[in-house]
Amino acid sequence: MEKGDCYKVGYITRPHGLRGEVTAILTEPIDLHEVGSLLIEFKNSLVPFFIEAFSDRGDKTFFKFEEVDSAEKSESLKGCNIYLPKSIRPKLKRGQFYDDEVIGFNIEDKAKGLLGSVTEVSANGPNRLLAVRYKEKQVLIPVNAPFIISTNKTKKLIVVDLPEGFLDI
Repeated sequence: MEKGDCYKVGYITRPHGLRGEVTAILTEPIDLHEVGSLLIEFKNSLVPFFIEAFSDRGDKTFFKFEEVDSAEKSESLKGCNIYLPKSIRPKLKRGQFYDDEVIGFNIEDKAKGLLGSVTEVSANGPNRLLAVRYKEKQVLIPVNAPFIISTNKTKKLIVVDLPEGFLDI
């Protein structure tokens, strides 16, 4: 499976225990009871790892994968990103979007017109921010209301209504 057909759902932070378990941080909500395997970016390739067992504790998820049965094998997964196919990603409500979907979307302000395109989406605590190149500087636009007026996935366009002076900061 190609990386472009997948979306990142988290990453492995470190080994856990001596029997091949790993500790992971999941950045996207996933129903792990319905997912039998995860794609792990290992040596620049996405490799399927079948879940033998998992448990959640706070913001951490602990995985035991089939065929990963030693601390040495789990150590090799440290720092690897975790992906799932986009085809199994839940559909969102109208106007909502996944972070990776809007990279490259144009941002248009109601008053100023076209500002630029989304270069990345970052999380700052509970807030998501759209990064846009505008007049040789990076502008961060909060995803929450009242800034975003509409999102058109077909036209790859996000219309915003920024307060007076927002772009001058």
